[in-house]
Amino acid sequence: MTLSILTNTMAASAARSMGQAFMALSKSTSRLSSGLRITTAADDAAGLAIRELMRADIASMHQGIRNINDAISLIQTADGAASVIDEKLIRMKELATQASTGTYTSDQRLIIDSEYQAMASEITRIAKATSFNGIHLLNGNLSAGPGDVAAYHVGSPLVSSGPLKVHFGQGNNCAEDYYYIGNATASALGVGLGAATVNGASVSTQQLAQLALDALGQAIVSKDKIRANLGALQNRLYAVTNLEIMAENLQASESRISDLDIAQEMTQYVRSQILSQAGTAMLAQANSLPRMALQLMGA
Repeated sequence: MTLSILTNTMAASAARSMGQAFMALSKSTSRLSSGLRITTAADDAAGLAIRELMRADIASMHQGIRNINDAISLIQTADGAASVIDEKLIRMKELATQASTGTYTSDQRLIIDSEYQAMASEITRIAKATSFNGIHLLNGNLSAGPGDVAAYHVGSPLVSSGPLKVHFGQGNNCAEDYYYIGNATASALGVGLGAATVNGASVSTQQLAQLALDALGQAIVSKDKIRANLGALQNRLYAVTNLEIMAENLQASESRISDLDIAQEMTQYVRSQILSQAGTAMLAQANSLPRMALQLMGA
């Protein structure tokens, strides 16, 4: 090897090796500080693409879980209001039974009817006032249409109509996302002055009171159907467990692709650190070689 003072080949080689060691050390430091095996696309381009797709699916599933929990809260709100309507209907049937007997005068039946109509008005008020996040639940806005209920959902206006759409995520069938809640106003139940027929409209006479008993029985059945449907919807929405399992498994898969093996990377870090230190020491030695040429020159 030629001894030269212009070109120090050994120093250049040592500097190159030291640079590579420092680059590896920098990469290990970045990975260890972030906990990720893939910090840039250069680390694993295909793995990065798979990871981002998985992350998108995981985020969508977690939002689907929140959607389901919100829907369960909505249904519980509707069921709570329906239980109060239940109490009003029971009181109305009690009043109709009271007015049906012949031991009361017409004036007394009018007094009974005033409470009867007040109960009907309260049922309508509850049905129209019950809402969740501005969505009215029992006033008929979410009632099912004939045939395919999904075809009758209109979500473009400010006030949506038709069955309620509860979306879980990208993997579910949109045709099965629709849930309906029946109309629980007094007129829809067939009681009170707004009823379509005289049956159940009033208990101001003994005859009307007796007719109201049958109408109230049907109204209670209609209300029970609404509550039973709400219970069935709530039980169905407990599919949240399935989404949670899917999200958990997908997150585990994403972790295997993206997360760093700390033990393995720490071994690489120590190796790069030793090589960097050795490269620095050898570069210092290589830089001292040109001094030998000066000694030959008598300097």
